[in-house]
Amino acid sequence: MPIRIIPDENQPSVAIEIAIEKPLPDYDLEEIEKPTPREVDGILVTQGFRDLVDDARGMLMEILTERSAPLSKVITDLNIPAPTEHPLEIAQLTGAICPDDEAVYRPGLWIVLRDAKAPPKQSLPKTTLQHVEAAARELSKRLQLE
Repeated sequence: MPIRIIPDENQPSVAIEIAIEKPLPDYDLEEIEKPTPREVDGILVTQGFRDLVDDARGMLMEILTERSAPLSKVITDLNIPAPTEHPLEIAQLTGAICPDDEAVYRPGLWIVLRDAKAPPKQSLPKTTLQHVEAAARELSKRLQLE
């Protein structure tokens, strides 16, 4: 399942494109391969696809704010604070028309994340992009898109 990570140049944001490559009966998305982009438009406006977008938003918000489990005090009595929340926020989450190499079009998710604490006109660091990629893979897994 292709996930494309597209960092913005000189901006603290990144786009994620996740193409849907298999039917999702829970969302009434059975026929997902279409020969033209216009036919994919018909999928993007269905209630099932809107439900998928809503679920994706909730799951992604959870993924972006998850914290590590607290360290056990049995091993040590160090008072180590929990990690801070990651500053990424969802700037956009919508449907996408995803072409593949065989002139087939599929619906997908288009997500734009922005680092609210980063200085403007500066690209995201590699560590943040790695965090974004991990979040996209986890989202795909939770939505059962794999």
